[in-house]
Amino acid sequence: MAARVLHARGAAWVGGLLRRAPPCSLLPVLRRFTSSNSRPREDSWLKSLFVRKVDPRKDAHSNLLAKKETSSLYKLQFHNVKPECLEAYNKICQEVLPKIHEDKHYPCTLVGTWNTWYGEQDQAVHLWRYEGGYPALTEVMNKLRKNQAFVEFRKARSNMLLSRKNQLLLEFSFWNEPVPRSGPNIYELRSYQLRPGTMIEWGNYWARAIRFRQDGNEAVGGFFSQIGQLYMVHHLWAYKDLQTREDIRNAAWHKHGWEELVYYTVPLIQEMESRIMIPLKTSPLQ
Repeated sequence: MAARVLHARGAAWVGGLLRRAPPCSLLPVLRRFTSSNSRPREDSWLKSLFVRKVDPRKDAHSNLLAKKETSSLYKLQFHNVKPECLEAYNKICQEVLPKIHEDKHYPCTLVGTWNTWYGEQDQAVHLWRYEGGYPALTEVMNKLRKNQAFVEFRKARSNMLLSRKNQLLLEFSFWNEPVPRSGPNIYELRSYQLRPGTMIEWGNYWARAIRFRQDGNEAVGGFFSQIGQLYMVHHLWAYKDLQTREDIRNAAWHKHGWEELVYYTVPLIQEMESRIMIPLKTSPLQ
């Protein structure tokens, strides 16, 4: 009955998808249709009309989106510090972390280290790069376990923390590689929780979108998670100050094509968060 009514009213079916919304006069029919005894089955059928179809992939998105010329792995750490301990925490981090960064026996680099200024308070954020991927990460961890100074650092640090978490990341192929820069700058870490199955789409859109955000040299790095919270994307930006950030972001909307890319990427996001961060004095990113 409902199918005949839909046809009579001129709704077009192409490839199993309803191409035009039904007129208001059909809403009572649809309501009766979905209130029958077989409602669970019919609800599933109706919902299937609006489920976005994802093309099957023959390769992992990490292989499709990450840089091929490098095998670098990144670790992003979030440490929530007891408010009364933040100064002491920063002090020991500035004493110990640069030593690991400078020691050639450790195949890792401290990309940046910050305190969150706006966002979650009393928080430290560290970004490390491991040249050589997972084997390099394993080598560094094994060596640090035998480093007595680092063991003592971890013990002292643990008394200052409320919680901590980390993620292992890969770098998007179309983003800049993070390199040391002089300051003073503020940094924005924009984190996006994507809907599962949408990482390829995100990468395709942002491969074009990044061209609109290169004029002021504000793009620092773009990453996606491999271990930890999955389907996470992190974009790292540098600005002279908050007003410069506002001006640059507003200017993007005057560039033809930016609004279309935003329109198509927003539906891919489940949650998003912005942190404004201040680098510590020993951070390579200033």
